[in-house]
Amino acid sequence: MTQAIRILLVDDHPLVRDGVSMRLQATEHLRVAGEAASLAEALALAGPLAPDIVLTDIRMPGASGIDLAARFREQHPLVRVLVLSMHEDPEYVRRAVALGARGYVLKDAPAQQLIEAIETVHRGGHYFSPGLRPVAEAPLPAPGRALTPREASVLQWVAEGRSNKEIAALMGTSVRTVETHRLHLRRKLRIDGQAAFIKYAVDHADLLTGARQAPVSACAPPR
Repeated sequence: MTQAIRILLVDDHPLVRDGVSMRLQATEHLRVAGEAASLAEALALAGPLAPDIVLTDIRMPGASGIDLAARFREQHPLVRVLVLSMHEDPEYVRRAVALGARGYVLKDAPAQQLIEAIETVHRGGHYFSPGLRPVAEAPLPAPGRALTPREASVLQWVAEGRSNKEIAALMGTSVRTVETHRLHLRRKLRIDGQAAFIKYAVDHADLLTGARQAPVSACAPPR
Protein backbone atom coordinates (compact mmCIF):
# COMPACT_ATOMS: atom_id res chain seq x y z
CA MET A 1 0.00 0.00 0.00
CA THR A 2 1.31 3.46 -0.95
CA GLN A 3 2.29 5.59 2.04
CA ALA A 4 -0.11 8.47 2.61
CA ILE A 5 0.97 12.02 1.83
CA ARG A 6 1.22 13.89 5.13
CA ILE A 7 -0.23 17.41 5.03
CA LEU A 8 0.06 20.31 7.47
CA LEU A 9 -2.94 22.60 6.91
CA VAL A 10 -2.38 26.29 7.72
CA ASP A 11 -5.30 28.72 7.72
CA ASP A 12 -6.51 31.14 10.37
CA HIS A 13 -10.20 30.27 9.77
CA PRO A 14 -11.26 27.09 11.63
CA LEU A 15 -14.26 26.51 9.37
CA VAL A 16 -12.03 26.61 6.29
CA ARG A 17 -9.60 24.18 7.89
CA ASP A 18 -12.47 21.86 8.84
CA GLY A 19 -13.87 21.85 5.29
CA VAL A 20 -10.54 21.32 3.55
CA SER A 21 -9.45 18.69 6.08
CA MET A 22 -12.69 16.76 5.66
CA ARG A 23 -12.29 16.67 1.88
CA LEU A 24 -8.65 15.65 1.97
CA GLN A 25 -9.18 12.97 4.62
CA ALA A 26 -11.82 11.41 2.35
CA THR A 27 -9.03 10.66 -0.14
CA GLU A 28 -7.32 7.43 0.81
CA HIS A 29 -3.73 8.43 0.13
CA LEU A 30 -3.93 11.87 1.78
CA ARG A 31 -3.63 12.46 5.52
CA VAL A 32 -3.96 15.77 7.37
CA ALA A 33 -1.23 15.30 9.96
CA GLY A 34 -1.90 18.60 11.71
CA GLU A 35 -3.46 22.04 11.55
CA ALA A 36 -2.14 25.52 12.36
CA ALA A 37 -3.59 29.02 12.38
CA SER A 38 -0.34 30.94 11.90
CA LEU A 39 3.25 30.75 10.72
CA ALA A 40 4.50 30.38 14.29
CA GLU A 41 2.21 27.40 14.93
CA ALA A 42 3.18 25.83 11.60
CA LEU A 43 6.90 26.09 12.38
CA ALA A 44 6.34 24.62 15.84
CA LEU A 45 4.51 21.63 14.37
CA ALA A 46 6.78 21.04 11.37
CA GLY A 47 9.45 19.16 13.30
CA PRO A 48 7.25 16.80 15.32
CA LEU A 49 4.79 16.11 12.49
CA ALA A 50 7.30 15.84 9.61
CA PRO A 51 4.74 16.75 6.91
CA ASP A 52 5.40 16.19 3.23
CA ILE A 53 3.28 19.18 2.19
CA VAL A 54 2.30 22.43 3.87
CA LEU A 55 -0.98 23.69 2.46
CA THR A 56 -1.27 27.34 3.42
CA ASP A 57 -3.48 30.36 2.96
CA ILE A 58 -1.90 33.69 1.92
CA ARG A 59 -3.60 36.27 4.13
CA MET A 60 -3.28 35.56 7.84
CA PRO A 61 -2.74 37.73 10.91
CA GLY A 62 0.93 38.51 11.38
CA ALA A 63 3.12 36.65 8.92
CA SER A 64 1.59 35.68 5.58
CA GLY A 65 1.69 32.49 3.56
CA ILE A 66 4.43 34.12 1.51
CA ASP A 67 6.49 34.55 4.67
CA LEU A 68 5.73 30.91 5.47
CA ALA A 69 7.12 29.76 2.11
CA ALA A 70 10.34 31.67 2.76
CA ARG A 71 10.76 30.37 6.31
CA PHE A 72 10.08 26.75 5.36
CA ARG A 73 12.56 26.98 2.49
CA GLU A 74 15.19 28.07 5.03
CA GLN A 75 14.30 25.84 7.97
CA HIS A 76 12.53 22.83 6.42
CA PRO A 77 13.73 22.65 2.79
CA LEU A 78 12.40 19.12 2.28
CA VAL A 79 8.84 20.21 3.06
CA ARG A 80 7.03 21.43 -0.05
CA VAL A 81 4.74 24.45 0.28
CA LEU A 82 1.49 24.71 -1.68
CA VAL A 83 -0.66 27.84 -1.47
CA LEU A 84 -4.46 27.59 -1.29
CA SER A 85 -5.92 31.07 -1.50
CA MET A 86 -8.92 33.10 -2.67
CA HIS A 87 -6.49 35.79 -3.92
CA GLU A 88 -5.40 35.56 -7.54
CA ASP A 89 -3.43 38.80 -7.48
CA PRO A 90 -0.43 38.27 -9.83
CA GLU A 91 1.98 39.75 -7.28
CA TYR A 92 0.90 37.27 -4.63
CA VAL A 93 1.45 34.41 -7.04
CA ARG A 94 4.85 35.60 -8.25
CA ARG A 95 6.17 36.37 -4.79
CA ALA A 96 4.95 33.08 -3.35
CA VAL A 97 6.80 31.20 -6.08
CA ALA A 98 9.91 33.38 -5.77
CA LEU A 99 10.09 32.61 -2.06
CA GLY A 100 9.72 28.85 -2.39
CA ALA A 101 6.07 27.86 -2.94
CA ARG A 102 5.73 24.92 -5.33
CA GLY A 103 2.18 25.71 -6.42
CA TYR A 104 -0.81 28.00 -6.07
CA VAL A 105 -4.44 26.82 -6.10
CA LEU A 106 -7.50 29.03 -5.82
CA LYS A 107 -10.04 28.23 -3.11
CA ASP A 108 -12.90 28.18 -5.60
CA ALA A 109 -11.21 25.41 -7.60
CA PRO A 110 -12.81 21.94 -7.70
CA ALA A 111 -11.63 19.60 -4.96
CA GLN A 112 -10.11 17.28 -7.53
CA GLN A 113 -7.83 20.10 -8.69
CA LEU A 114 -6.50 20.54 -5.15
CA ILE A 115 -5.86 16.81 -4.86
CA GLU A 116 -4.04 16.83 -8.20
CA ALA A 117 -1.97 19.80 -7.01
CA ILE A 118 -0.96 18.00 -3.82
CA GLU A 119 0.02 14.88 -5.76
CA THR A 120 2.01 16.89 -8.33
CA VAL A 121 3.89 18.92 -5.74
CA HIS A 122 4.60 15.78 -3.69
CA ARG A 123 6.21 14.21 -6.77
CA GLY A 124 8.51 17.22 -7.03
CA GLY A 125 6.57 19.17 -9.64
CA HIS A 126 4.80 22.51 -9.68
CA TYR A 127 1.07 23.10 -9.96
CA PHE A 128 -1.02 26.21 -10.60
CA SER A 129 -4.71 26.74 -11.11
CA PRO A 130 -5.56 27.29 -14.79
CA GLY A 131 -4.55 30.78 -15.85
CA LEU A 132 -1.99 31.26 -13.08
CA ARG A 133 1.01 29.52 -14.64
CA PRO A 134 1.92 32.42 -17.00
CA VAL A 135 1.73 34.73 -13.99
CA ALA A 136 3.94 32.46 -11.88
CA GLU A 137 6.56 32.24 -14.59
CA ALA A 138 6.68 36.00 -15.27
CA PRO A 139 9.71 37.77 -13.78
CA LEU A 140 9.39 39.97 -10.73
CA PRO A 141 9.68 43.70 -11.47
CA ALA A 142 13.18 45.14 -11.27
CA PRO A 143 12.98 47.62 -8.38
CA GLY A 144 15.68 49.96 -9.67
CA ARG A 145 13.40 50.99 -12.53
CA ALA A 146 10.36 51.69 -10.38
CA LEU A 147 11.75 53.32 -7.25
CA THR A 148 12.97 56.81 -6.47
CA PRO A 149 16.67 57.10 -5.54
CA ARG A 150 15.79 57.49 -1.85
CA GLU A 151 13.52 54.42 -1.94
CA ALA A 152 16.25 52.43 -3.69
CA SER A 153 18.72 53.48 -0.99
CA VAL A 154 16.41 52.34 1.80
CA LEU A 155 15.79 49.00 0.09
CA GLN A 156 19.51 48.50 -0.48
CA TRP A 157 20.26 49.11 3.20
CA VAL A 158 17.50 46.68 4.16
CA ALA A 159 19.23 44.12 1.91
CA GLU A 160 22.48 44.79 3.79
CA GLY A 161 20.75 43.98 7.08
CA ARG A 162 20.94 47.48 8.54
CA SER A 163 18.55 48.43 11.32
CA ASN A 164 16.09 51.32 11.10
CA LYS A 165 18.36 53.30 13.46
CA GLU A 166 21.37 52.75 11.20
CA ILE A 167 19.40 53.71 8.10
CA ALA A 168 18.13 56.84 9.84
CA ALA A 169 21.72 57.86 10.61
CA LEU A 170 22.79 57.28 7.01
CA MET A 171 19.87 59.32 5.69
CA GLY A 172 20.12 62.07 8.28
CA THR A 173 16.51 61.55 9.27
CA SER A 174 14.46 60.03 12.09
CA VAL A 175 13.72 56.37 12.78
CA ARG A 176 10.02 57.11 12.36
CA THR A 177 10.68 58.47 8.86
CA VAL A 178 12.58 55.30 7.97
CA GLU A 179 9.67 53.20 9.22
CA THR A 180 7.37 55.24 7.01
CA HIS A 181 9.66 54.68 4.00
CA ARG A 182 9.63 50.94 4.63
CA LEU A 183 5.84 50.88 4.87
CA HIS A 184 5.49 52.87 1.63
CA LEU A 185 7.96 50.55 -0.10
CA ARG A 186 5.99 47.46 0.94
CA ARG A 187 2.81 49.02 -0.37
CA LYS A 188 4.43 50.17 -3.61
CA LEU A 189 5.99 46.77 -4.26
CA ARG A 190 2.85 45.03 -2.97
CA ILE A 191 4.82 42.88 -0.56
CA ASP A 192 2.96 41.25 2.30
CA GLY A 193 5.06 40.73 5.43
CA GLN A 194 8.49 41.76 6.70
CA ALA A 195 10.23 38.48 5.83
CA ALA A 196 9.08 38.71 2.21
CA PHE A 197 10.14 42.38 2.09
CA ILE A 198 13.66 41.60 3.32
CA LYS A 199 13.97 38.61 0.99
CA TYR A 200 12.86 40.75 -1.96
CA ALA A 201 15.48 43.38 -1.10
CA VAL A 202 18.23 40.74 -0.83
CA ASP A 203 17.23 39.06 -4.09
CA HIS A 204 17.36 42.38 -5.95
CA ALA A 205 20.42 43.93 -4.28
CA ASP A 206 22.48 43.94 -7.48
CA LEU A 207 19.75 45.72 -9.42
CA LEU A 208 19.43 48.37 -6.73
CA THR A 209 23.05 49.54 -6.74
CA GLY A 210 22.76 51.78 -9.77
CA ALA A 211 19.54 53.38 -8.58
CA ARG A 212 20.84 54.43 -5.18
CA GLN A 213 20.95 58.03 -4.21
CA ALA A 214 24.48 59.31 -3.84
CA PRO A 215 25.08 61.38 -0.85
CA VAL A 216 21.97 60.53 1.01
CA SER A 217 23.22 62.47 4.02
CA ALA A 218 22.11 65.60 2.15
CA CYS A 219 18.49 64.56 2.63
CA ALA A 220 16.07 66.50 4.76
CA PRO A 221 17.04 66.82 8.45
CA PRO A 222 15.36 64.70 11.12
CA ARG A 223 11.81 65.57 12.00
